[in-house]
Amino acid sequence: MNIIQNNNIHHRRSIRLRGYDYSSAGAYFITICTHNRECLFGDIVDGKMRLNEWGEIAQQCWLQIPNHFTNTSLDEFMIMPNHMHGIITINGNTVGAIHELPLQNELPLHSDPYQLRKMLLPKIIGYFKMNVAKQINEHRQTPGQPMWQRNYYEHIIRDDDDLNRIREYIINNPLKWESDEHYSK
Repeated sequence: MNIIQNNNIHHRRSIRLRGYDYSSAGAYFITICTHNRECLFGDIVDGKMRLNEWGEIAQQCWLQIPNHFTNTSLDEFMIMPNHMHGIITINGNTVGAIHELPLQNELPLHSDPYQLRKMLLPKIIGYFKMNVAKQINEHRQTPGQPMWQRNYYEHIIRDDDDLNRIREYIINNPLKWESDEHYSK
């Protein structure tokens, strides 16, 4: 029996900028959606986001990012019912940036220490998503249940005008919930 494989069916296209070093100093606008855009984190009431217990967990996990990735800082963010928006800044100093590196004096032979930091932004997002999912799944006793869509949206913030426009978008997101592309009842 011949099996014909269509690589386009299961191939996920990356939305990442080819060749860009996502550990570069700069600010990044992130959007992460829940699995099937399920409203898990609370409700919009009178144009304001009201977090439920799971939304509080997501918020606390987001606020912990700079404690785990010490060369990062957070700017505006908003946990929405079925997604979240946030701005992460990666600072130029990479000392102590990734706590998951082995505690040893030498790296394995033939390792390029700079390659270990190349994908810092995806590591940050993966860390956040994993911690939120783990804690919420423990609460609802659904270990391993998908919590997030597999990928996320990112935008490299180019200048102060871009940063201010994105900040305003994040802050006003609850006011525009019903016209939001992620809106779901």
